[in-house]
Amino acid sequence: MTAHPAAVLLLDLVVIAGAARILGLLARRLGQPAVIGEILGGILLGPTLFGGALTRTLFPAEVQPWLTMLANVGVAVFMFLVGVELDRNLLRGQGRIASGVALCAIVLPFALGGVLALYLLGHHPSTKQPAFVLFLGTAMAITAFPVLARILTDRGLLATPIGALALACASIDDILAWSLLAVVTALAGAAAGLWQVLLVVPYAAVLLLVVRPLLARSAARAETAGWTRRPVSGRVGAAGVLVIVAGGLWLSAEATQWMGLHLIFGAFLFGVAMPRDHGARLRAWTQRWVGRTCSVLLLPIFFMVAGTSVDLSKVDGKALLDLGLILLVAIGGKGLGAFAGARLSGVQPRHSAVLAILLNTRGLTELIALTVGLQLHVIDTGLYSLMVVMALVTTAMTGVLLRFVYPEKRARADMGPRTTIAESEALS
Repeated sequence: MTAHPAAVLLLDLVVIAGAARILGLLARRLGQPAVIGEILGGILLGPTLFGGALTRTLFPAEVQPWLTMLANVGVAVFMFLVGVELDRNLLRGQGRIASGVALCAIVLPFALGGVLALYLLGHHPSTKQPAFVLFLGTAMAITAFPVLARILTDRGLLATPIGALALACASIDDILAWSLLAVVTALAGAAAGLWQVLLVVPYAAVLLLVVRPLLARSAARAETAGWTRRPVSGRVGAAGVLVIVAGGLWLSAEATQWMGLHLIFGAFLFGVAMPRDHGARLRAWTQRWVGRTCSVLLLPIFFMVAGTSVDLSKVDGKALLDLGLILLVAIGGKGLGAFAGARLSGVQPRHSAVLAILLNTRGLTELIALTVGLQLHVIDTGLYSLMVVMALVTTAMTGVLLRFVYPEKRARADMGPRTTIAESEALS
């Protein structure tokens, strides 16, 4: 190439951000979450079209390491925001139901995914078979909490009891799924010893019991000093808080990598450690500004890098059969698990069906987990490509099925002073 790598990198950033924006808006126009268009954009920029010529032209070898580095930063920031958005208040008044539904929605797809993994090993061989089986079960059990929250917001369902319950179940699912993925990471040949991996438990306790109060105190001082003014009387200003948050995020990601886990776990745990009751302004400021930077630039880069590993041009009859089985296990396992868990908890059939549909949303969270599996060489690129298609299908079908099972008229009837699904069921 004759152009300077820095110039090519800047051009790539413009192309990636522009494609993500256009396809995201198009997806919204079609009644889908923007992440559908953004993931699709990553696939279209990858080797699926034109035999990879487009990828080689736009993203030459000189700039790919830089894009991969920025993609890793984007994933870390996104997982930090996922941790920030987890709200224990979601369980208030409905913790028993949410726990029961979430557990069933994890156990059944995880078990079916493990059985499917034994079949897929026949033509997707892996040198890390225990990790492969656990990983596929985990991938089937994932629910995308952030994408689900966006779908509920777009459809005006956050004010309904079923919307709050779905978010509560998804938050529990997120914690369980990331815990399972951490086990997979440890089994997949991490260089660290078992004692280092086990350090994640006391490390999480330190974040919650020590780091969170310190962050709350710094945020309170910043609010006293004024977020738009320079710090006074030794207090920490907004810029200082930003440095503290960024530094803490980096240190946490480095810590979990040293423990033998992926950097996303450190980012997620640091997000969970962000203060809730005190420092609410810090939390809102972080979600607004850091989230905007991540969604506009960093995540689209991740979609592109992930898309370069998806090659659907070589899909044959055998791959289509595998895809059919993957979709059957993913949709059926998650749906039946959530529906059964809701019915056993006393939720009426219609609301149980709504939960089964909503918890099948996988989206970006699934894509991150799949990327981790690919980086650890737990799955090959062929299976990775099929699993990405599954993530797209299960996310896209959510809005379509909701229109039939939970029409707007019924959703409006469920709004009002009732705040929990238990109260809603009692009055139905």
